Parts: sequence; structure tokens; C-alpha cells
Amino acid sequence: MASYDLSGKVIVISGGTKGVGRLIAAEYAKAGARVVIGGRDEAAAKKAIEEIESFGTEGLFVKTDLLKAADCRNLFDEAYKKFGKIDGFFNYAGVTPVSPLDTCDEETFDLVMDVNFRAAFFCCQQAIKYMREGGGGSIVLTGSPHAWGGEKDRAAYACSKGVLMTLMEHIAKNYGEDKIRCNYLALGWTPTDGEVALRVSQGSSEEELRREAAKVIPIGRMNEKTDYVGILLYLMSDDAFMMSGSTLMTTGGWWIGTSVQNKNNATIK
Repeated sequence: MASYDLSGKVIVISGGTKGVGRLIAAEYAKAGARVVIGGRDEAAAKKAIEEIESFGTEGLFVKTDLLKAADCRNLFDEAYKKFGKIDGFFNYAGVTPVSPLDTCDEETFDLVMDVNFRAAFFCCQQAIKYMREGGGGSIVLTGSPHAWGGEKDRAAYACSKGVLMTLMEHIAKNYGEDKIRCNYLALGWTPTDGEVALRVSQGSSEEELRREAAKVIPIGRMNEKTDYVGILLYLMSDDAFMMSGSTLMTTGGWWIGTSVQNKNNATIK
């Protein structure tokens, strides 16, 4: 894996207490960045901050309810108050409930759109404010191949990830003059805590999930959280200065926008 120097950078992560967010928080710290985590789980955040600081840098947890725009703004206000600048924002927080178009209720729709898009919108708003003052920065929005139509049981989720792509392109086009970059990183099928919990609630185990995924992902296995480390380090580094407005697919060749079938010609979901 290439080595990237993030010394002196201040990077904010929404949803940095678990999954890919937690992992990359530690990796950013290893690369020298000061890392700010926004979320609600104080116990998990304490462990994350301890890990960040074990690498000789500084960490900060800001308790954040992403359903509140004021909290989204406060996450960046507190980061700026503590460190005096913001160089990067990784928008990882998101929810993925079952939500078919023909049965999705209003409560589920609102939750998905509020957490996955509305929160990202107001986080980006405040990130841009401080990045502009500091001469630029990098924003990475967590996407999904569901954005290209999605599976039938993820309609609201698919829409939320599609509109995030539009937000990415909007930022890249309109704030490039401020040296602010924005990219969309489509994560593949990953056995995160949330994904495994959802499958267990549907009667499947993690082992069954992995076997199912291996049948439909061209590269032959699920993504692991570590598969995203290199690209997330790169996107926050100065090496990626000209990388903006891009959609990056880290899915092992799997794209939900196409019909993927198993040997029995039955669609896998």
C-alpha cells in the first residue's frame, strides 16, 4: 500500500465510531492527521479517540445527532475551535433499512433521507465554510452502487445515494475555485456491523451472507473494511489535488445497476 503523509491535516469523520469510519480514523491518525469524530455512541467514541491518540496525534469527539442540522454544523464548529482549521471531511454515516418503493412508509423514508442526505448536506455546508477560509480541502461522500437504480428492497436508500452523487458533482463544479475537492466513493458489499445485523434479523448468518455475495461479485469475495484504506488515504492527501468530481467504484466489479444472477438464473439480492 502506498504511504501518504497527512501530517498537520485536520480531518472530520461523520460516523467514525464504527465500521469503515472507525478504521479509517485510525489510519488517518497513523498518517499524522488530527481526527475529529462525530456520532452518538460516546463509549465507542472514547475507544476510538484513545486509539487515535496512541499514534501520537490528537483526536476529538463531538457528540452529534445527525438528524439535527444544528448538530451537523456544530461538529465542524467544534473541530475548528479546537484545531483552527479543517482540511478534510469523510461523510461515512448512513442507514440502510429495507425500503421497497411500494411499501416504504413515511417514517423510514424520512430517516433514510435525513441521515444519508440531509445530514451530509449540512455537514458539507459547514465544511466548505472552514475549508474556504483555510485555502481548500477534500470532501469524500460515501456512495453505493445502489445509486444506479438499486435493488428492489432498497428504494429509499438508492435514492439517498443517488442524490449524494449530485451533491458531489455540485461541490466539485462550484467550489473548485476555492481549492475544495469532492469525490464520491461507492463502497461495495461489505460485512459491516449494520449489514450483518440486518441479515441476521432476516434469518441469515454472516457466513451465509459471505457465500451469497461471493456468487455475484465478479472478483469472488465481499469487500473488507481494509479494502478502502488506500483510496481514502489518497483522497485526503495532497497527491489527490487534481482528483475532484470523480465517482470511484470499489466494488470488486459488482454493480447493482445491472441484473446479476446465480447459476440457477435466480436474481441474488
